[in-house]
Formats: sequence, structure tokens, C-alpha cells
Amino acid sequence: MDEKTMVADTLAGINSELVRMGEMINQTENPQLKSLLKQMRNQCEASQEEIYQIARSKQYYVPAAKATAEEIQHVRSVLTQG
Repeated sequence: MDEKTMVADTLAGINSELVRMGEMINQTENPQLKSLLKQMRNQCEASQEEIYQIARSKQYYVPAAKATAEEIQHVRSVLTQG
């Protein structure tokens, strides 16, 4: 397995964990557990950002082009229609 694949797999795994943690945070009523899960999510997000920056620096990941003003306005109008 090459480095690029390992980085991509790691990012995918972290992103999956972030989704699961978000679901658990929303579902728990225990304040201590909710706080602990939020701390864990924050640490996971920091790890994800660090690995993402490594992937970008090595050109393993190239982000999509930035949205145009028209695209942003379209999404904004779709989301604000009630």
C-alpha cells in the first residue's frame, strides 16, 4: 500500500468517525458523556485537519474549485425558501 492510499484511507476513517460522534452527541442525554464526546470530536477534527494539510502539501488531495458568487447565491436562495 502506498502513502497516498494510506492518507486517503486515514482521512476517510476519520471523517466516518466524526459523523458517528456527531450522531452520538445528539442522542445522549448525559451531560458528562456529551462533553467527553465533544472533546473527542474536537481532537478528531484537529487530526483530520493535520492529515488534510499533509495530503494537500503532497498533492494527494486537490480541493474542488471555489464556488462562484452565482452558485453561492443559488444555494443561499434554495436554503432560505421556506
